Amino acid sequence: MKYDYLIVGAGLFGAVFAHEMKKAGRNCYCIDRRTHIGGNIYTEEWKGIQVHKYGAHIFHTSDRTIWDYVNQFAEFNHYINSPIAVYRDELYNLPFNMNTFSKMWGIRTPEEARAIIEKQRAEAAGEVRCAEAAGEMREPEPGESLSAGDQSGLAAEPANLEEQALSLVGRDVYEKLVKGYTEKQWGRSCKELPAFIIKRLPVRFTYDNNYFTDRYQGIPIGGYMQIIEKLLADVPVRLGISYRDFLKQNEESDRPDTFDRVLYTGMIDEYFDYCLGELQYRSLRFEEEYMEACDNYQGNAVVNYTDREIPYTRIIEHKHFEFGVGKGTVITREYPSVWEKGQEPYYPVNDERNMALYERYRELAAAEKNVIFGGRLGQYRYYDMDKVIAEALKLVENEQQHYR
Repeated sequence: MKYDYLIVGAGLFGAVFAHEMKKAGRNCYCIDRRTHIGGNIYTEEWKGIQVHKYGAHIFHTSDRTIWDYVNQFAEFNHYINSPIAVYRDELYNLPFNMNTFSKMWGIRTPEEARAIIEKQRAEAAGEVRCAEAAGEMREPEPGESLSAGDQSGLAAEPANLEEQALSLVGRDVYEKLVKGYTEKQWGRSCKELPAFIIKRLPVRFTYDNNYFTDRYQGIPIGGYMQIIEKLLADVPVRLGISYRDFLKQNEESDRPDTFDRVLYTGMIDEYFDYCLGELQYRSLRFEEEYMEACDNYQGNAVVNYTDREIPYTRIIEHKHFEFGVGKGTVITREYPSVWEKGQEPYYPVNDERNMALYERYRELAAAEKNVIFGGRLGQYRYYDMDKVIAEALKLVENEQQHYR
């Protein structure tokens, strides 16, 4: 059979693209090497509880068009993401707000909190200047002459993530709520991580535990699968097969299918057989547990563990996403891990080395005839769900130009 598009990947990006192109009269065929559709937003029902199999996914957006679009396919509840952080025997609200600061310092007013943070930021800057004075300061520009006194006022840009975080929130918040969690996420010391990973740390001087600032937020009642199922309802899908194996089997078929164009949402370096080298990712391991005798394990959907010594970064209790009150509960412990071939890639490591390598792969992709690359892995960047939908719709609009 002749198809207009072969779509590699039945996740959110591929499903939105397939749905919209099908509406526009294009024949699409979708494949995925996993044995289910939905990609990382896949949910599965356990004992009446919708379990987020690849980590917590809370839909949030400030784009009314995207909110209206996704609400065509599911009804959303009013869930608000308000995570809790556990540091040793201490419990804190996230994001960093007056509830956090009140618990940490025994204060009540924004003025008190600002004063403490500013004092600790100044102390951190002083430590950097002391390090510079000890001989670790930046070299002067050509023709520039600096005296020792001048040097003390020239604190360099943060050299690593630790210096960046200290310059933003001070030592207490950094040590208790940022350092251990971040080192577990990335598998290395904060002093070895580039500063740009944390461009900003939101600090709110209000008593507000809503993690997101977007206008629209919620969880689809009954899980995310209904969205993907409706998006792909009129599109043939084949699961459990890789792109390479599909091409080989199709080529060997007595009546092979033909495809005018390919949308590839897998790893861009894998598509090119890693010919320029491997891009780096961080992976995750999930440890699920059903607790029949426990109806409420932690009282919150998301609890982060920010102590470096605890191996997992967070525990998800899934029933709280839909305000479940039934018997039993399901929790998932989330362990960060180094990505290796054969594992699921979750987070691109967008440092200087990897972005330079990605740009070289992007040049190869641009020269690839009738193949387009999209989504988190195809474009080597992290996307929230609303951005995935927006990017897929933008690609649909671009592709329509071929038929006008």
